Amino acid sequence: MEMKQLPLLPDSETRTTIVNVASVPQRSPFRYPGGKTWLVPHIRRWLRAMTPTVDLLIEPFAGGGIVGLTAAFEHLAEHVLLAELDDDVAAVWDAIINQNEAPWLAEAIRQFSMTPESVQALLTQPDSTTRVKALKTIVKNRINRGGILAPGAGRHKSGENGKGLLSRWYPETLAKRILDIEQIRERLGFVHGDGIEVMRQHTHNSHAAFFIDPPYSASGKRAGKRLYAHFDIDHGALFALAASLSGSFLMTYDDNEAIRVLALAHEFDVAAVPMKNTHHNRLNELLISRDLTWLGE
Repeated sequence: MEMKQLPLLPDSETRTTIVNVASVPQRSPFRYPGGKTWLVPHIRRWLRAMTPTVDLLIEPFAGGGIVGLTAAFEHLAEHVLLAELDDDVAAVWDAIINQNEAPWLAEAIRQFSMTPESVQALLTQPDSTTRVKALKTIVKNRINRGGILAPGAGRHKSGENGKGLLSRWYPETLAKRILDIEQIRERLGFVHGDGIEVMRQHTHNSHAAFFIDPPYSASGKRAGKRLYAHFDIDHGALFALAASLSGSFLMTYDDNEAIRVLALAHEFDVAAVPMKNTHHNRLNELLISRDLTWLGE
């Protein structure tokens, strides 16, 4: 069995350079480790290659949700369904999408005084409501190094240019992103739960597309354990489930031999795509699907 391995994409405008994420609309309220802003130009090509327009785009490991948000804002899918298991992250999406708490959350962010004392007071409050938990999550996401929400994450001390806790706190920008999402709520859905189960529920939906970006915990480095509270998944079972989907799917993974072997076993196409991580190091990530011809030769 020969793996359908596509070459590393050359640097060209029609295919890809390393995407400058500053050129991509920043739509998510999260600063998310492992976020996929760099992938947005490829997501556009993938979804636009499908005819007719995708009825439903499912993002079962939503995290910061940039792919689903891009599809909804740019009308690349009729409807988008995000799923997230993590309680903290889920509170934000639940508040904005399901509970119509975006106006309250945006104003609370605008009014929040980012000082060590106010942070301590907020984070020691009980999670009395979803919107309070959502505010706490946004604050933690902005004060923790790398936006990491997993237990044990460290906080900014000096931060950028000595700004400390304020170095990643842009209240007006965050409020605007949240209110912008509110404007397209009718095109969004959110499930607080197991994204794999959501995928199973739509296995036979040929009009659905799936963007599958699981925690990167298949390699020996197990970066997912450090970055995410829910990092431990059965990658073999996930590949088998992807193979059973009637609709199109696109998976992303770090480039390692275990994932290449799984892709080979399921006769999936694989392409290595260059990107830069948060430390500005050039890395390759894998795109995996049944058909990647839309990437170009």
